[in-house]
Amino acid sequence: MSSYEDPVVVDSSAECNGDTPSTNKNGLHLYPVSANDSGEGLPYAPADWPNPGDKWAWKVGKRIASAGYFLDRYLYLPNRLRGKRSVFASRLSVEQYVRSEFPSTDINEFFASFSWKIPSKLLKGNWYAELTSSGMKSDSHLGTISCKAGNSLCASASLIEAGNPSPETMFCDICCSEPGFCRDCCCILCCKTISSAYGGYSYIRCEATADDGYICGHIAHIDCALRAYMAGTVGGSIGLDAEYCCRRCDSRTELVSHVMKLLKICGSIDSRDDIEKILNVGFCILRGSRKTNAKQLLRHIKSAMAKLQKGACIGDVFKEVEFMDANGGTPHHGESILRERSSPPKMTSNFDHRVESLKLEDEIDQTLQALRKSQNFEYRLAEERLLVQKNYIMNLYEQLDKERSDLSSHTTMVETDTLVDAVLQRVDQIKREVLKLKDMKQVQNGFGSTSKTILKDYFGLEAESS
Repeated sequence: MSSYEDPVVVDSSAECNGDTPSTNKNGLHLYPVSANDSGEGLPYAPADWPNPGDKWAWKVGKRIASAGYFLDRYLYLPNRLRGKRSVFASRLSVEQYVRSEFPSTDINEFFASFSWKIPSKLLKGNWYAELTSSGMKSDSHLGTISCKAGNSLCASASLIEAGNPSPETMFCDICCSEPGFCRDCCCILCCKTISSAYGGYSYIRCEATADDGYICGHIAHIDCALRAYMAGTVGGSIGLDAEYCCRRCDSRTELVSHVMKLLKICGSIDSRDDIEKILNVGFCILRGSRKTNAKQLLRHIKSAMAKLQKGACIGDVFKEVEFMDANGGTPHHGESILRERSSPPKMTSNFDHRVESLKLEDEIDQTLQALRKSQNFEYRLAEERLLVQKNYIMNLYEQLDKERSDLSSHTTMVETDTLVDAVLQRVDQIKREVLKLKDMKQVQNGFGSTSKTILKDYFGLEAESS
């Protein structure tokens, strides 16, 4: 966790919040709270545990289950127990911590001392029925939920109102704590809301699993990610190949399947301008990729763009588009362009899937290690060559200053003409080396996107032929 702020204690009195508290079977007085509310101690956090005076704190997010309680619920350790970890985002993580640090504790008794589920004011739901095991009773009337960014088309609000909340997302106290930022509809890079037009082709959502089984859930505009070198094919230390790197959790999402969806979308659109816009997104994602399926898909996109520019009928352009079935079923006709054909391996009679699984894991580990070494080598090589070129140019500037100084101190025509020629030649040399450095800086887009000539002449690499 990057940062931590003590929760602000809310007033739990019924008179203050206008709701009648309910009492569960353990005698705890429970009351509904608002989104992002927080507090200390009972009824939603342990009190005087494990020692008298220990204050546990709680906090809720904004997502609510159809039954009326908060999906995002966090528990904070007392000050004296905080170390590398201070907050828990799931009941399982709390249980694991208690069992590890206090092995003699009765875990059922621990959780019975407070209420894990916290009812919300923001949604009409039968939280009494959902929490009958706790003996809750309440007369509260809950309202409606709204997006933090004020987006009426926000996916989270629509899903919750339909009683179908999105997968639980990890705790985030960085961007998601900002007023007006909604994880479900705001780009993590530009903070503006995304558009769901044409199936949401213009953004990508990070579905990577974070701590305690929660997903990251942050989204970004594809265009923003490309501009920030967080998507597409990027060399150097980040090393992306037709992938997206989430700025929040650093997880990677492959984008080839996303581009396939773009082509499917194009086949159902009548607007030529919109089709070209979507194809351009796919082109930017795939260019420079070394993946075989990405190269094949890029060629198909180039072909479609060329046909559109020549005025071909939209129906004819996408008439023979081949796609692989995302659900593993029978693919559409002609899928061989996007899927490499290979005969299935022959299985011997003594085939052991456990042995084969270990072999595959070892092969993947070796592949990833080789990839990391390759990326580190490219970064070190680029750093070394660029710094050498920069130092060489700085030395030329120093020589130019010395020659100009010599020129100003001589008065004879012969010496002056000689020094003028030297200064002019030095200026021309500096211009050439600056242009060379400009060419070398193209590696910022990744070695795979840099021309073979530059790689060979300035970095000593022989680029592999496609």
